[in-house]
Amino acid sequence: MIQEIIVVEGKDDTAAIRRAVDAETIETGGSAINEAIYRRIALARERRGVIIFTDPDHAGERLRRLIAARVPGCKMAFLSQEEATDGKGDIGIEHASPELIRKALREVKTDFERTDSHISWDDLVAAGLIVHPEASSRRARMGLLLGIGHANGKQFYKRCRMFQISREEFAEAYKQLISEGHE
Repeated sequence: MIQEIIVVEGKDDTAAIRRAVDAETIETGGSAINEAIYRRIALARERRGVIIFTDPDHAGERLRRLIAARVPGCKMAFLSQEEATDGKGDIGIEHASPELIRKALREVKTDFERTDSHISWDDLVAAGLIVHPEASSRRARMGLLLGIGHANGKQFYKRCRMFQISREEFAEAYKQLISEGHE
């Protein structure tokens, strides 16, 4: 059984998590999260720890940011949009295979802010992750390689800081990105 309580958006996500692992969840009801849910998440974080595992779409990423801002210190699990798509274009944790869910939960990242980040904004520019014609697709791939999910430039920078991505990790992921033909 997973010790932490996993925060998901809805019932279908809970069902998918339970098909993959023995865990308890808190359902937010989508992006319409209320104060009672925030309090439950905060209590869960204090008592057992929390893993935020929202859909890899705009609404899921927004919800992840809202929860992390209100309840700092949560762990986060990520799937790429490709891993969580049903084949018809619908994106959600409920569409991921049990194997991919288990993998994402093994690779959780801890959310804590550091002001002395190893990765600078200039590093992102130099890697073509911002101010580059292909920046969005490059960030998507780097986010997958680093295990921090897809985000816009500002959020990607913040996640590098939050999850203390080292220069070595960043360089290794960048090397893989280039080897895949993202010049």
